[in-house]
Amino acid sequence: MGLAGAGHCLAMCGGIASAIGVQTRWSNIVLYNIGRMASYVLLGAIVGGAVALIAPDSPHTTKVLRWLAVLFLLALGLYFTGWWPILNKLEQAAKPLWNRVKGLAPAQTGGRLTVFLAGAVWGWLPCGLVYSALSYAAVSGDALQGGLLMAAFAIGTFPAMVGAGYFSQAMRSILQAQGFRLAIGVLLMIYALWTALTLIRPHF
Repeated sequence: MGLAGAGHCLAMCGGIASAIGVQTRWSNIVLYNIGRMASYVLLGAIVGGAVALIAPDSPHTTKVLRWLAVLFLLALGLYFTGWWPILNKLEQAAKPLWNRVKGLAPAQTGGRLTVFLAGAVWGWLPCGLVYSALSYAAVSGDALQGGLLMAAFAIGTFPAMVGAGYFSQAMRSILQAQGFRLAIGVLLMIYALWTALTLIRPHF
């Protein structure tokens, strides 16, 4: 999901990433993105741990959360294809929260800790792609698994965001090409439908 969502990352955060690439050293670009990825891992641990705490070892909870993950994955596929950009509405709804959080971000041109913290705040940017990944973190069963799952997702987003500062134009043309987005969107929807099939198969 992280690799497939590179086009979405560039659309949402490409401007931020490009600006960082122009203004800072390579080491700071990497550190800034590590801060962003750390926020994803923290979110995954919070979501996975919260679900495990509220409903430990409950097959009904797992089933409900897997259906939620299916819906998010379908929504993500529909967003990539352009057939129904419902995730835009979710991102718009979360923008007031982001406006509050982004004020906490220090300038990315300071010391290493400052750069890391600025990236960590960036990780809370409202993003339908992140919400989709978090729906799988919720199914993971505990905080550790939720964090590891989001770490894998974060690593998938890393090349696009780090490369955006240096190769933004070339990467945009490839990753935001309609054919690429259509193919990725269809594949994600097929995977969502396959997951739904595994959920309903025991009933037939």
